[in-house]
Amino acid sequence: MKSFVLAATALVGAAQAAVQGFDVSHYQSSVNFAAAYNSGARFVIIKATESNNYIDPKFNSHYTGATSAGLIRGGYHFAHPGATTGAVQADYFIAHGGGWSSDGITLPGMLDLENASGYAACWGLSQSAMVSWIKAFSDRYRSRTGVYPMLYTNPSWWSSCTGNSNAFVNTNPLVLARYASAPGTIPGGWPYQTIWQNSDSYAYGGDSDIFNGDLAGLKRLAKG
Repeated sequence: MKSFVLAATALVGAAQAAVQGFDVSHYQSSVNFAAAYNSGARFVIIKATESNNYIDPKFNSHYTGATSAGLIRGGYHFAHPGATTGAVQADYFIAHGGGWSSDGITLPGMLDLENASGYAACWGLSQSAMVSWIKAFSDRYRSRTGVYPMLYTNPSWWSSCTGNSNAFVNTNPLVLARYASAPGTIPGGWPYQTIWQNSDSYAYGGDSDIFNGDLAGLKRLAKG
């Protein structure tokens, strides 16, 4: 619960504050991280892994570039629920860049939960099985790193695939995907989003993300 509690603390008295960030993967083969930082971005979330057999080929170079530019950074894992256990995929993620340390510049890992082309909706799992899978991933990540992972989702997926479960409200920071002018209704009983992915287009590549707080709060999230 530690990471979520501190994320909540980051929001106190900062309702009007926001910090620009973005997320990238190998689809952005070359990213000018320094220019992004100079434009005001302060964090980036970088694809590290998928399922238990794929490592993003640009992860290492993206991570190095983000670090050199002074950005707070972290990795994300594109989940294939049901392909293997949540614990197995958490281990794979941690082994290939998704770990965390309390250095103040590393975000907790992010679990990307969405459908994928060519796969069954909700990965063929029932709502209860999906919640159990996410919990297994989250618990393993927490036991190995000391923090819970952030959960990335959109309201439609969360409602369809978990039954709008509120099982993670007190543990996992929410990264909300909604391409609109405002975050709108928050799914799953979370009182607010920690990060809002508000657009699938960012000037320096990837998607635009907004931290719901000030820079000090973002650093607290990274510090754990």
